[in-house]
Amino acid sequence: MSVHNPPRQSLTISGRPMSSPLKDVRALSRQMVGHFVENVAPCGTLPGDAITGDVTTITRICLEFAVSMLDGRDIPSTLQRLQDAASAWAREGVPIDTIHHSIAEGFKMGLDLVVSSASVKDYDNLVDGVKMVMEMLDTITCQVSLAYVRELRGVVSEHHTAVHTLTSALLGGHSTSTMARECGIAIAEQYAVLALSIPPHREEANPALDQKVVARRKLRRVQAELAKRCGDTALSLLSVDGGTVLIPADSFDRDGLTALVAQLSQAAQVGITAALVETNTTGIPDAADQAHELLDMVQRLEVTSGLYRFDELALEYQLTRPGPGREFLGSLLDPLDQFPELLETLQRHIANNLNRQRTARVLHVHTNTVDYRLKRIGQLTGFDPTQPSGLWYLRSALVARSYRTTV
Repeated sequence: MSVHNPPRQSLTISGRPMSSPLKDVRALSRQMVGHFVENVAPCGTLPGDAITGDVTTITRICLEFAVSMLDGRDIPSTLQRLQDAASAWAREGVPIDTIHHSIAEGFKMGLDLVVSSASVKDYDNLVDGVKMVMEMLDTITCQVSLAYVRELRGVVSEHHTAVHTLTSALLGGHSTSTMARECGIAIAEQYAVLALSIPPHREEANPALDQKVVARRKLRRVQAELAKRCGDTALSLLSVDGGTVLIPADSFDRDGLTALVAQLSQAAQVGITAALVETNTTGIPDAADQAHELLDMVQRLEVTSGLYRFDELALEYQLTRPGPGREFLGSLLDPLDQFPELLETLQRHIANNLNRQRTARVLHVHTNTVDYRLKRIGQLTGFDPTQPSGLWYLRSALVARSYRTTV
């Protein structure tokens, strides 16, 4: 980025150029870098070659830049080297706050040297000098920040693309060893495969807002929370509606995974429903298919959001497989076809874990009405929903029925 300033006069202090204390840029840059290592904590953790190489070189460039401006000359073309260095630091993972702290420390040291010989007579020149120092700091900070952020976006994009490719390969059952090395992510031996459904955020229905923007913001919050809880070990393919997440099986215990889905829901500001199947690495493609089939079944039952495991719903899942058993169970609720309010009550009651009060609230009726409807369902179907055996058949019938007209 080129910067053009109008010609300006050299500033002086006590009859000498204000830049005089900064002229020996090589010696001063070494002194400043030593100060950075001692006083800017993160600098002490940088590799030795970074300190003696890039950091010292860039400090010298900043000093040359300061001397040029104080002497009224154009900004040197070496300012481009500052951008190049900032780009390299972004790729190498040097924290940007470390860079800015070091720049600020350098300016403090330089300013102390410049004003050390000043007298009251130099007041006007000092004011102009301080203004120029602020201009230098602004220019250098902007140059560094722009180059750093631009490069960081590229790095993040490259990593995101590589992780996306790796995740796709795992879900497709392809070899992943080379891609894993390129991503710097170790492939686990066992994974928890989660199929996620992310419902629309309430603001997506607001005609005054951009629906796509609201949805993307919701997705970014989910991705950020996933990264916060799992680091870079979780592999995901997600859209605004949901997708698949692969989490190393040893990352969370049973309660931890349940909590993770709750945390993702809180971040999304909507109730996320997830289905979980555990498998080894080679079984990921089949496990993902199974998890999404399980998720589909859970959604057909209209249950509350949360995490559902295959080992908890294996029987219901089996009922979704085509065959005479599914057809028979699906037909058990045919007597309710003429009474849609009874069918809805049964669905809501089971979805609410048999909580009569919650079912009544959802249906906007009295609990006595719920009791009456449950009794009527028992009379019409021959299976009492208040008894474990009857409830099992009715729940199974709901599962099977939801697949009768679509398969």
